[in-house]
Amino acid sequence: MGQLRQLLPLCDKPVIRHCLDYLLAAGIKNIVAVLGYHGEEVLAAIQEMPVRIVLNKNQESDMAESVRIGLSAVTEYSAGVMVCLSDHPLISVETLKSLMQYFLETPDKIIIPLYKEKRGHPTLFPRHIIEEIFEGGTLRDIVNRDSNRIRLLDVQDEGVILDMDTKEDYEKILKKIGI
Repeated sequence: MGQLRQLLPLCDKPVIRHCLDYLLAAGIKNIVAVLGYHGEEVLAAIQEMPVRIVLNKNQESDMAESVRIGLSAVTEYSAGVMVCLSDHPLISVETLKSLMQYFLETPDKIIIPLYKEKRGHPTLFPRHIIEEIFEGGTLRDIVNRDSNRIRLLDVQDEGVILDMDTKEDYEKILKKIGI
């Protein structure tokens, strides 16, 4: 993309703030933000927010390593861990609340939002399942290990599938919100 996606402007604030604001508005209290190689720049945008910030300074690491680092900072009483990506800034508060409610009903299942037959983000993992990441592999490996432990939640929120991998994706999101 040529620049940090987390700091791209979306309305009146950086993308990362949108994501964190939605999590906070949904009532999530134990938020851990894993910042990557350029974390100091992103930190300036979120440092006053009520989130725990950890750094993954290894530029060559993958998402699984960031998850491992983030998990190490999650409080031990957390029964579930929602993995949210900062390049999905349009997820609604209602969707986040629905994921959490469904998790309360099925606390031993991985909860994945589904929009028009497409799997999206964020994914909500039982703590004991996501900790399999410490055995190696990726989140995709964990999700694909056993389909019986997955529950799909139909949502009416296109934001779960709208990400910003390219400049065109970002422009599409800006158009979606009327900018």
